[in-house]
Amino acid sequence: MSSLLEATRGSVTVAGATRTFTLVGAAAPGDAKPLILVFHGSRQTGDKHRAFTGGVFDALAARGALVAYLDGFRGNWNDARRESRFPARLADIDDVGFTRAVIATFASDRRVDPSRVYAVGYSNGGQMVIRLAHEAPDLLAGATVIAATMPAPENFLADQAPRASLPVLLIHGTKDRIVSYRGGTMNWALRTLFKVGGATWSATRTARYFAERNGITTEPVTTRLPKKTMADPTEVERTTYEAEGVPPVVLYTIHRGGHTVPAPSSAPALIGKTSHQIDTADLITQFFDL
Repeated sequence: MSSLLEATRGSVTVAGATRTFTLVGAAAPGDAKPLILVFHGSRQTGDKHRAFTGGVFDALAARGALVAYLDGFRGNWNDARRESRFPARLADIDDVGFTRAVIATFASDRRVDPSRVYAVGYSNGGQMVIRLAHEAPDLLAGATVIAATMPAPENFLADQAPRASLPVLLIHGTKDRIVSYRGGTMNWALRTLFKVGGATWSATRTARYFAERNGITTEPVTTRLPKKTMADPTEVERTTYEAEGVPPVVLYTIHRGGHTVPAPSSAPALIGKTSHQIDTADLITQFFDL
């Protein structure tokens, strides 16, 4: 059970500020384990996101990785959307530097393998992972973006590092009322509540964008997955972009799914259906060969 896994609090100093995280799993110097960095959604902390998802990512620690649930600045990440107005964005918090510092902390004595660092982000955290993929792809061996899509070019402020191909796993519900599967802009109430704005692309256009960044120009293959739980109204489609010699991009479309992380436990019904047809930790394990 995830509640039985070892969890410790840690911190690093970035630009004179203390930044914190919760680490699940343990490693001795020289173990060189994979490191999973988890970026929470708006108004959460790492620990709140761990509870919100029922500890689904803890399963990755049980399988031999270290899992670090990072804490944003006052509940958010500086995700480089031009029209974000929450404190992390207004104060231009160096979350890329925070990410780099956490990795360095565990890589310095080879507790983790720096070539096997994976970022997983939900909602605002997914937007942060998109920023990392553009500004610091050298830090990552792969990226998972859940319930977040690519900002439209006029709404994206991330610096462009030399382009690097990354395997990218995307998961998004078609009934997501906060970050629309179809893209566009949030309604006034949501823009006010979450202090964000600007246009974003659809989930499918986001997947194609990352595929093209990897040099994939062939048409994707879409497969409807068999239902595992008949009582669960969600259904799942997998769209795979592949080409010889480059990392793949895969989009899992959760039909009738909400602004949630597919997992054995359910998020609050207010934000939509949680799919139990797939398990996000299993998808990450299989896609990145952990």
